[in-house]
Amino acid sequence: MLLFFLFSSWNPFSGGGGESAGRRSQFPPKSLTSKKFSHSAQTSATPRHPLDPLTVGEIHRVRSILSSYEPFLGKFPAIQSMTIDEPDKLRVLGWQSGDPLLPRKAFVIGLLDNQSHLVTIDLESGRVETHEISSGSGYPMLTMEDVAAAVDAAVSYPGLEVSAAARGLSVANLSCISPSPGWFGPEEEGKRLLKVLCYSKQGTPNFYMRPLEGLVMTVDVDRREVIKFSDTGRGIPIPGGANTDYRFHPGNDPPEMNPINPISMEQPQGPSFTVTDGHLVEWANWEFHLKADQRAGFIVSRVVVRDSETGDRRSVMYKGFPSELFVPYMDVDEAWYFKSYMDAGEFGMGATAMPLVPLNDCPRNAHYMDGVFVSADGRPFIQPNMICLFERYAGDSAWRHTELTVSAGGLREARAKVTLVARMASSVGNYDYTIDWEFQTDGLIKITVALSGMLMVKATVHDNMNQIENQEETGPMVSENVIGVVHDHFITFHLDMDVDGPNNTFVKVNLVKEENLEGKTPRKSYLKPVRHVAKTEEDARVKLSLYNPSEFHVVNPSRRSRLGNPSGYKVVPEANAASLLDHSDPPQLRSAFTNNQIWVTPYNRSEQWAGGLLTYQSHGDDTLDVWSHRNREIEDKDVVLWYTLGFHHVPCQEDFPIMPTVAASFQLKPVNFFDRNPILRAHPVFEKDLPVCRPSESASAM
Repeated sequence: MLLFFLFSSWNPFSGGGGESAGRRSQFPPKSLTSKKFSHSAQTSATPRHPLDPLTVGEIHRVRSILSSYEPFLGKFPAIQSMTIDEPDKLRVLGWQSGDPLLPRKAFVIGLLDNQSHLVTIDLESGRVETHEISSGSGYPMLTMEDVAAAVDAAVSYPGLEVSAAARGLSVANLSCISPSPGWFGPEEEGKRLLKVLCYSKQGTPNFYMRPLEGLVMTVDVDRREVIKFSDTGRGIPIPGGANTDYRFHPGNDPPEMNPINPISMEQPQGPSFTVTDGHLVEWANWEFHLKADQRAGFIVSRVVVRDSETGDRRSVMYKGFPSELFVPYMDVDEAWYFKSYMDAGEFGMGATAMPLVPLNDCPRNAHYMDGVFVSADGRPFIQPNMICLFERYAGDSAWRHTELTVSAGGLREARAKVTLVARMASSVGNYDYTIDWEFQTDGLIKITVALSGMLMVKATVHDNMNQIENQEETGPMVSENVIGVVHDHFITFHLDMDVDGPNNTFVKVNLVKEENLEGKTPRKSYLKPVRHVAKTEEDARVKLSLYNPSEFHVVNPSRRSRLGNPSGYKVVPEANAASLLDHSDPPQLRSAFTNNQIWVTPYNRSEQWAGGLLTYQSHGDDTLDVWSHRNREIEDKDVVLWYTLGFHHVPCQEDFPIMPTVAASFQLKPVNFFDRNPILRAHPVFEKDLPVCRPSESASAM
């Protein structure tokens, strides 16, 4: 559950208004002038591929161009986003390594005088090519400067000191955070808002478990002032801090379990993958382009698999990434109703990605990649080690069979399953999302979202469930005076499938029950696959149901196997959940992309963000749902598949004070793409291939 952008994670608030200038100086994260950045190869990187992100030098050039651009001469806009303006897709598909690099352009979203400026810049000529002022609803992503300014305004507000004192605290005892407000009507028009909530940090680093219930400050971000102060919870005690510290200390009491010895996968000959020019990954039969993105976290592009029979490089996907996340909380109180976050479009999955923790987030054999992003003043900064690549082996088999018949003589065949994982983790406030793209040698891609971190909790006067009548609370108790509020997580992925080329068709293979009417055998019923080709967007919308099972194929009707089957990939759902909110509820209007689990739209380079380009405080007028209702033709077209992965979370005591990781996945699996099992001739592993690792004598003696 990624919720909001946490001010305290960069710079915990530790005093009154007199320190605000010092606090603000911590934003944005350290720029290129800092020592932290100087180690990175990104400082001297040059683009090698049309999809490479903007380099440090290019970001400086864009800033210089904007600084001398006439409409911005008097006042430089706050840069909310700056990315590579990717070349036309057909030109990228026609480009090969060694060709001259395609023209480089930058796309900038800037905020000036409460207007969103959308600017495209040609980096070679140094000219602004297009400049549009958005007329739709919504604002661009918040910057860290926005968040810092809002928290500064809130902690300096006199009413906060009064409310803190009423609870026996001073403002210096508080940590304050700034969740987004959603959108709930005309009274919120014309101004960018943030809600600020505060917690007691006394006695614990896990202040999330110690909320000042009912205290909400609404801040006008641009005016830097509190415009609404609400405190309805002074009679509710602040939960205690006992047993909330989740940090490791050598002196901690050990858990009541047998210890697990350290485990590591060793590669005596080094990893099997290579990373060329910073972004091009090659491993086994796979090749793809990988880059960090300030909004999506990371983007996988130009995914190609080599056919093990022919050696041909065959396209699978042009571009894939998490497009939006929606996290609604199920409480309608004044201090809770607005908590319905859209983490990618409001705060950025890359902007909130912290460095991965070696040996714990990623194994010893991992390769790390940085992200180069842009702060509000248009200068570059680094998110170091935010992506890791590693090979995974856990003793699983890629395929196996044992034959026990006498004639077979006891055949035993198995092949080890080794996969390649690209991983990142974002910490948007209390929740941490880990996103994996896992590539298998049999052509399958598995995409996993894992959740951990702290619950968003509500303080209560009760310290035991026996005191609660008529299920009045909006979640179960997870500790004394602490309610874990029920909530959902939805992650919608943009998957621009190019199965053996851009022109694809979406096919629903419905499993239909047939009756054995003739009665020639005792069987009374059976299942029969019935293919349905989706001709329009409406045909392709899918609500998953166990009792109406289907397979969902993206096929290339022009590419046939030797048996006449169209080449394809299918999306394979695993555990999932659907939004149960009313479609007219404001949060659901904005997040209508969760109304279905599968959508298919014709490719349109302007339709990448399921919640709209400008998501913050948007009204839901530029979403995947709106685009899909144009009901365009999609048969034998360049199409995009959208898949929404969902979680319902009813908290429990095991989630306190920090929750164990929970994960869900879906797969993109070849279906008639290869002529036979593509790893049939994979080599088995033998003892002689591996080093022999044994415990030391001292360890054995223990």
